[in-house]
Amino acid sequence: MNAAIRILMCPPDLYDVDYVINPWMEGNVHKSSKERAAQQWQQLKTLIAERATVDLVPPAAGWPDLVFTANAGLVLGDRAVLSRFYHPERQGEEPHFKAWFEGNGFTVYELPPDLPFEGAGDALLDRQGRWLWAGYGFRSELDSHPLLAEWLDMEVVSLRLMDRRFYHLDTCFCPLTDGYLLYYPPAFDTYSNRTIEMRVPPAKRIAIEEADAVQFACNAVNLEHTVILNQASPALKQRLQECGFTVVETPLTEFLKAGGAAKCLTLRVTEPVQPKPAETVSVLSRVVDLSGHLLDSGVMNRALDAVVECGGSFQVLDFKLGVQKQSTSHAKLKVSGPSPEIIESILSRLIEIGALLPEVKDARLEPVVQDGVAPDDFYVTTIYPTEVRVNGQWLRCQRQRMDGAIALRADGAGQLTATCKLLRDLEVGEQVVVGIDGIRTLHKGEGRDKSPKEEFSFMGSGVSSERRVELVVEQIAWELRQVRDRGGKTVVTAGPVVVHTGGAQHLAYLIREGYVQALLGGNAIAVHDLEQAMMGTSLGVDMTRGVPVSGGHRHHLKVINTVRRYGSIAAVVEKGLVPSGIFYECVGRNVPFSLAGSIRDDGPLPDTEMNLVAAQGRYAELLQGADMILMLSSMLHSIGVGNMTPAGVKMVCVDINPAVVTKLADRGSIESVGVVTDVGLFLSLLVKQLEKLTAPIPLAAH
Repeated sequence: MNAAIRILMCPPDLYDVDYVINPWMEGNVHKSSKERAAQQWQQLKTLIAERATVDLVPPAAGWPDLVFTANAGLVLGDRAVLSRFYHPERQGEEPHFKAWFEGNGFTVYELPPDLPFEGAGDALLDRQGRWLWAGYGFRSELDSHPLLAEWLDMEVVSLRLMDRRFYHLDTCFCPLTDGYLLYYPPAFDTYSNRTIEMRVPPAKRIAIEEADAVQFACNAVNLEHTVILNQASPALKQRLQECGFTVVETPLTEFLKAGGAAKCLTLRVTEPVQPKPAETVSVLSRVVDLSGHLLDSGVMNRALDAVVECGGSFQVLDFKLGVQKQSTSHAKLKVSGPSPEIIESILSRLIEIGALLPEVKDARLEPVVQDGVAPDDFYVTTIYPTEVRVNGQWLRCQRQRMDGAIALRADGAGQLTATCKLLRDLEVGEQVVVGIDGIRTLHKGEGRDKSPKEEFSFMGSGVSSERRVELVVEQIAWELRQVRDRGGKTVVTAGPVVVHTGGAQHLAYLIREGYVQALLGGNAIAVHDLEQAMMGTSLGVDMTRGVPVSGGHRHHLKVINTVRRYGSIAAVVEKGLVPSGIFYECVGRNVPFSLAGSIRDDGPLPDTEMNLVAAQGRYAELLQGADMILMLSSMLHSIGVGNMTPAGVKMVCVDINPAVVTKLADRGSIESVGVVTDVGLFLSLLVKQLEKLTAPIPLAAH
């Protein structure tokens, strides 16, 4: 026995599964055998007592999980950091463990009451004393790690847990003697796995499979070169033996029902202080401000979710709730991340949501040194109006769009302009914003009592096939007419399904009556519209009878050939070969259109732009100044248009496929709506509603 090693345990006299605070407890409430639990605990104690000194903390009524002493706290030398339990069901254990630590001569450090940290369940010392591995994500907060570094005078390496089954670090991670590591990689996020691999050489990483992980093979007690655990597969035992370890299995199935095993049932209280400690921790923190209708608009939830999803943690420093219906709320958040990359990712997401960095700085600028290539770490733009701070002044970005960079260039008078540009359009001589300082996005406020006469009452980034299409169409028709009557701009992007479903005549009506100021699509919508106008078919199907016609499969090729002979769509219209249809109206009403080609296009038509970059440029040009966009059953073109469109433009996406409208609604703009329905039906209802709006009001009878 090594008397220098002391292990704290608690007899299971009062142990039971009384509640559910982790996935293992589900279905196991009051299903643990007290007799088997006592027997299994005693066997573990005996094995440990043969190799170390065992100290006991007495059980306490009402606290059945006191048996899991790993969660008492974290010990290094004569210092003990007391746990702050996340769940109320365990918070009553804290005074019992504090009394034991103080009674045994430890200096006890206590975290703030609202900062969870669950001891050696989430903080494990590297067995060579080089650093402290600290987990976060489910039970312990990232913000506790800087305090651990300060109090223990030791480097802390933060690891984010991702699998709820492995809610504590010690359930999936076990540092071993001589620098070896037993762990389950899928329990961690990508960044944490990369961190582990940078710290532990391949020869000393023992990665286990799920079958061993769910038997809590990592929840092991390591005493010099002995590893005591619940169960291990033959392959794992062999690997450990090859690394110089003796594996001792002892059944702990009764404790697995509560989500614990050998390590959970023990706390090593003789952790020696290594020479030359280094107080370092990679956790970084920034403060952000949020304003608006934070609760009813969901902004607060989105902000907190963004922090967690990016691998960070948060602390609400201040929250002032609006006291009246139209009052705005204000929040100040401290966000933390384990690396500069993660904290910048978090802040980028929060800026997209509308957060502001209170410490106002100028944006960092770096020059473009190669055409079409941005500097590293360039800021990626969103759909929301964006301002950039340069020389103490805020500049509004021009040509706002998502997935671009912000380029600054001075004119002849030295006046700076900021423009959103795609990477391929960047030019030497411009400067690009990098990082997240000096950036703010402007979000439209969301009021509570909006009249349907003022704006779309249904605009809420919603997607629903349950919604009555007629009610939706009524609102769209009203807004469409308002845009036209005030001289605004509506752009339509449409796919060939518009023609196949009988919607061509209705779209032609919208163009003829001045509701459409630009049309975007691909080669197919033009071919099928012209085929219907010239030959009465669409893809060889008679549009009046709905049946294929003999030789109809060649019709679209004949149409393409005819248009190519005359040189353009406009030419065949002017020659009288096209008597009606969508493109007949576009030519006759001087409505500009752009057709973007694809690899599957037949022909294509002479008007179809097969250079993708040029087609994107033409699309972007026609979208400038749009007030409203109708996206009619063209998934790729609609998504492309959505990416080019800034917030503030009303977008209506109509498709029979819910995935398409969901994709557009996910942009987060409050002006977007998805309508899941047949596009032909939608257009027919829209035209009927517009005709109703423009019909003369009958005179009252005398």
